[in-house]
Amino acid sequence: MQTARADSSTLHRGNGAEPESLDPPLADTAWEQNILGDLMMGLFTEDAEGRPVPGAAVDAKVSEDGLTWTFSLRDHLWSDGTPVTAGDFIYSWRRLLDPKTGSKFPAIVYVFKNARAIVEGRMAPDALAFRAESDKVLVLELEHPAPYLRELLTHNILYPVPHHVVEAKGDAWTQAGSYVSNGAYMLAERVPNGHIALVKNPRFYDADNVRIERVMFYPTEDAGAALTRFRAGELDTQEPFPADQIDFLRQTMPNALQQTPTLSIDYIVLNIRRKPFDDIRLREALNLALDRDTIAEKIYRIGEQPAYNMIPPGIANYPVGAGFAFKMLPYPLRVTRAQELMRQAGYGPDNRFKTTFVTTTLPDARRAAVAIQAMWQAAYVDLEIVQSDSAITYSKLRQYDFDIGTANWGADFNDASNFLMLLTTGNPQNYAGYSNPTYDALFAAAEKEQDAVGRGRLLLEAEQIALKDHAWVTRNFRTSRVIVGPRVKGWIANARNYNRTRWLDLERS
Repeated sequence: MQTARADSSTLHRGNGAEPESLDPPLADTAWEQNILGDLMMGLFTEDAEGRPVPGAAVDAKVSEDGLTWTFSLRDHLWSDGTPVTAGDFIYSWRRLLDPKTGSKFPAIVYVFKNARAIVEGRMAPDALAFRAESDKVLVLELEHPAPYLRELLTHNILYPVPHHVVEAKGDAWTQAGSYVSNGAYMLAERVPNGHIALVKNPRFYDADNVRIERVMFYPTEDAGAALTRFRAGELDTQEPFPADQIDFLRQTMPNALQQTPTLSIDYIVLNIRRKPFDDIRLREALNLALDRDTIAEKIYRIGEQPAYNMIPPGIANYPVGAGFAFKMLPYPLRVTRAQELMRQAGYGPDNRFKTTFVTTTLPDARRAAVAIQAMWQAAYVDLEIVQSDSAITYSKLRQYDFDIGTANWGADFNDASNFLMLLTTGNPQNYAGYSNPTYDALFAAAEKEQDAVGRGRLLLEAEQIALKDHAWVTRNFRTSRVIVGPRVKGWIANARNYNRTRWLDLERS
């Protein structure tokens, strides 16, 4: 391929893994969101620093009780020249919530009035309290006030889809040649496991300020090979970089590192649906025997923080205080306690617990898995590591086809509820199958609480219950792991780790 250095009009982005879908409600990974964020634009979108700004809507008026939002759409077009209307949003959001669509995480929009009932099949999709007063005016009613709504509305599952194209072409609408978008770019080409090419959308409302003509996204699951391509000038950006190369990167290309704490967490999920993971003694033992500090400080060494709770630092309107009871216990004593619990559960040196650990083929995932395997051996656990590509790994988690698995979550919006919803009963991202009525009740009460301080306290109480139940084995809070070449201008590291191509530029030869 032509090197990035010789190509002054095309941005080459290493993008982690192969996307499963470019249909907005079906995409649930960062690498899909990176592409979709260039193709589509929701009512709100992200600025160069990842903050919510008006997108398809020019403004939003909020009722005094916070329950009704009225949006005025800007005059703009789909890439085929068809006007974007309020009806496109109505169609798209009903489609999102329709169980037949198969959206992977509609739960994040349960704040919309009647959304949950629709997803659960108790109401028809047209019961969503979202109406068009005209082609340019939309009214949305909420179940409870949501101060984070502007940020939520930037999420890819809430992007509009072109009603006229989806109805005409069905699932084939996402193919190159059929894809119609309202964002800064259009889909030009898709080569599975090769690349996705986007070209500038001349009908984008702000096209005059979009400086990069073409962007190529490459699946780069092998971060080591991607680093080689980056050094050769074949990639302008790469995410992630291999953690074991951090010293090399700091010494040879410190200006390429774009690191900042993000609102995201890596965790280990135990399939509570399967025995013996329904035994809290075993879950507690695995939590105790995980040396988070060693993983963060000696294996990765890229600035990530060990996680002794579920909510990342920096989350808005959330009090501090939640944490595992063993946090201050020295690690050798944790292992001793883990051994005691495992013996109580029926395991020991002569009857070791044999199980499997599902993880991705990313090199850093393998390094972490091997470290975890060694740590848990002291707790009488023999762990078989099962690697597959990211799409297959997450498919196993969604289908509950695993014993133990690796997972991560990045904030869709800056609020603790976005993390704690993952453990509510019936949530599709509740891979563990955790269910606690008290937890669910506290979460529901927090969602209805209008006072920010009171709401934070309820959510904190819910988090502490999940920690006491050892619903997750938390591992570390993430730091962005991105390298950016010197010819890329305008890249701003931010907590949401979004850098849309429309805000970037390339140094011209």
